Amino acid sequence: MQILISQLRFAATRFASSRALVAALLLGPVIGAMLAFGTVAAQDATNVITIDNFTFTPKELTVAVGTTVKWVNHDDIPHTIANKDKAFRSQALDTDDSYSFTFTSAGTFDYFCGLHPHMVGKVIVK
Repeated sequence: MQILISQLRFAATRFASSRALVAALLLGPVIGAMLAFGTVAAQDATNVITIDNFTFTPKELTVAVGTTVKWVNHDDIPHTIANKDKAFRSQALDTDDSYSFTFTSAGTFDYFCGLHPHMVGKVIVK
């Protein structure tokens, strides 16, 4: 009887450790991908300019060359994004529509709403 109990304990220990190994092998890449996606999402959120109550927020954004900036309209009326030097211009953005532009060169890019020119902002690319 002692031998049988000893063998059962050994089998249970071996099964539990192999089960843990399989779980780690399967869950490791999944958890890694989730962490990587969270990092990318966090980076993207920092390069978003919102439009709300006839205001761009933040009013001034500094980014690196190659960064894509996204404008999101949370106002209940349309807005456009237009660079005064005509480097970029969006279509009219309805509520919750967005426009993205990738800055490929350094400089200061002043922009405004083409429908409401008093709305102004600036992207500084370094």
